[in-house]
Amino acid sequence: MIEHRILLASLLCLLGLGAFVMTTLSQPAQAQEKPPALLRHVVLFKFKPEVTKPQVQEVVDAFGSLPKKIDTIAGFEWGTDVSTEMKSEGYSHCFVVSFQDAKARDEYLPHAAHAEFVKLVGPRIEKVLVFDFVNGK
Repeated sequence: MIEHRILLASLLCLLGLGAFVMTTLSQPAQAQEKPPALLRHVVLFKFKPEVTKPQVQEVVDAFGSLPKKIDTIAGFEWGTDVSTEMKSEGYSHCFVVSFQDAKARDEYLPHAAHAEFVKLVGPRIEKVLVFDFVNGK
């Protein structure tokens, strides 16, 4: 009699666990929050061959200081080419400046700190590529 009760209790526990698992699995996964639609301002530099490593670092440091000087910048990332595809065409440095919207980007472009940066980098780059996009659009 006791064995039947233990068996019945075990069976009921298993049924309850199974119902819990089935309910959990049948519910849709919570929707991931969509990231805000930021405007990304992507800048790639191909430096002139005669530009030294310290001069390149000066450009990197100057670009990296802009978020502290221009409050419309919502985010800043940068890096050097690490692709194994060998398709960078000499562009070695990429900078991604994020803005809440086009208006914020439009305030950044003529900003005195940005103009000062352009004066520094201009003579050091052979080519620059700029591409703006809104994430997800």
